[in-house]
Amino acid sequence: MAPERRLAMSRSQGIGRLVALLIRAEAREEPVMTGTGANKLKLPRPEQALPGRAEPMPVENRHFVHGRPIKPPFPPALMPAMFGMGCFWGAERRFWDRAGVFTTAVGYAGGYTPNPTYREVCSGMTGHNEVVFLVYDPGIVTYSELLRIFWESHDPTQGMRQGNDVGTQYRSGLYVHDDAQRLAAEASRDLYREALRAAGFDTVTTEILAAPEFYYAEEYHQQYLAKNPGGYCGLGGTGVHCAAG
Repeated sequence: MAPERRLAMSRSQGIGRLVALLIRAEAREEPVMTGTGANKLKLPRPEQALPGRAEPMPVENRHFVHGRPIKPPFPPALMPAMFGMGCFWGAERRFWDRAGVFTTAVGYAGGYTPNPTYREVCSGMTGHNEVVFLVYDPGIVTYSELLRIFWESHDPTQGMRQGNDVGTQYRSGLYVHDDAQRLAAEASRDLYREALRAAGFDTVTTEILAAPEFYYAEEYHQQYLAKNPGGYCGLGGTGVHCAAG
């Protein structure tokens, strides 16, 4: 590669990282909390949560990477899945080019505030997690194979954080859509918990819940690392292999 092109790529990546850091810093400094203040390591009670709004977040119904829709309706043979595994920028990238994954989107789930904004979620006063919603073809990729990507792509022992990203919105979570997904999720958790324990890690803190309502995140978050290749990604696994899938 020519030196001029390497320099241009380096500058572009540096700008991408700077923009990402500014977005995250601005969100976290927004004074949306009132009255009680917020402990970012503790989920709020329903009566403490921000009120939100009735209007859904406007997003373009076209995936930036492959052009397929990110909102329903989807082809009938496909299945949904939802994962919380830290900052959703890096989490989404783990899935969008996987064979059998029809589409991906990022958003908020698991809390109380309807149609929250990123700033509100970062305040710790919505109860929501940053999640990846995806739709996949079970004839090409199994849910167990997606679970393996989930477990190996983050550290599920860290509670309300993921690396340097601290807050309830970074907790590890599996949000299941039927009994089959729940059984597979619980079995994979038990299996991976033993593998992590043998490697010296703490216990798994991943929550496994019935899939809550998914609220789309702002347009600029969708496929963020495809739009900003040098952008921030704080996601990192444990290096422990998961036998699921």
